[in-house]
Amino acid sequence: MPETRPYHHGDLRAALLAGAERTLRAKGTAALSLRELARETGVSHAAPGRHFKDKQALLDALALAGFERLTQTLDTADDPALPFEERLTALARAYLGFAIDNAALLELMYALKHDPDVSEQLVAAVERTITPFLRLIADAQQRGEIVEGDPERITLVAGASLHGIAAFTANGTFPPQAALDSIGELVHHLLHGLRPR
Repeated sequence: MPETRPYHHGDLRAALLAGAERTLRAKGTAALSLRELARETGVSHAAPGRHFKDKQALLDALALAGFERLTQTLDTADDPALPFEERLTALARAYLGFAIDNAALLELMYALKHDPDVSEQLVAAVERTITPFLRLIADAQQRGEIVEGDPERITLVAGASLHGIAAFTANGTFPPQAALDSIGELVHHLLHGLRPR
């Protein structure tokens, strides 16, 4: 029988989200149940309804919390004092580290099914995670270190490559340490292409 984890200080919403993330990591989204979370948290089965109208609202809140943590991770990793390639490598490594440590959460964050009521919040959350990369690309363009062009488009292409490695790691195709070790090579190929020089 799972350990009962009563919430403290009246922060039921945080306790439910923490429990939901534990379940997500261990068993996936299909195993999430507001009733089961209430039981594990030590509250009545109706109590979660004060914070989440249904399971989708809980999943959306988990996704938003995940984007907030990812934003913090990227902001912490971004050091404008670093040369461009090192700065991009640090951001890419931070993203991939988050993806490895939170594979199920990352999948939920980028899932297509979300309540329309939170779609604007999710769009804003995604934009906040892209901001460090956009700043980096725009700064490098101003200094003439990379090609001109739409910074958002360049960021999207680079981000797709990075997210692809994260997806391969999550599904077991790429071992986590090998993926992390490949980030410098990925960034080098993005910046310099594959042609021999």
